[in-house]
Amino acid sequence: MLMRAFCCSAVLFLLIFGLAAPTEAGEPTDQMKLTIDKIIDILNDPALKDPTKAEERRTRMRHVANERFDWREMARRALAKHWTQRTEEEKKEFVPLFTDILEQAYLKRIENYSGDKVSYEGERVKGQYSIVKVRIFTDKQAEIPVAYKMQKKGQEWKIYDVSIEGVSLVKNYRQQFDSVILSSSYEGLVEKLKEKVAKN
Repeated sequence: MLMRAFCCSAVLFLLIFGLAAPTEAGEPTDQMKLTIDKIIDILNDPALKDPTKAEERRTRMRHVANERFDWREMARRALAKHWTQRTEEEKKEFVPLFTDILEQAYLKRIENYSGDKVSYEGERVKGQYSIVKVRIFTDKQAEIPVAYKMQKKGQEWKIYDVSIEGVSLVKNYRQQFDSVILSSSYEGLVEKLKEKVAKN
């Protein structure tokens, strides 16, 4: 069902917030680094390491993630053709629900950050769109290629999709969501997502 997509999103944020190696880069990569630095500061803050500060720590990380991710655009692309069939009220309900699913998937895991290294492999910019490529070096000696697809909105580069080892996060969700909607209904998908959020 949706578990494969949920697992992918859990991996996604561990990859994003690794410790970046110094490198020359353009604006999209620079903005990614700013986000990474903020997250690392939160994780390393002694005042937030106490278990009683877990919720405050997660709230701060959630705020940083919200600055870089375009949740509405990700939700729109994940629903694809089903998005245009939704009313504005349904969209307003779906976007935060979709965001909650992603956030719940990674917040618990990112707190176990183990200092995995990230090497920036370069970026490609075409107009208002860019792709920032990185390679993750895990403590198990594995290398994981990741590509962040971003769109410039104002002065900010916002993430709208992430590909891990060539697999698109948005495409993965799109396939899962489409399957549920076709076999059940859009309302059935929303109920499944609500149940997932409630269990965490």
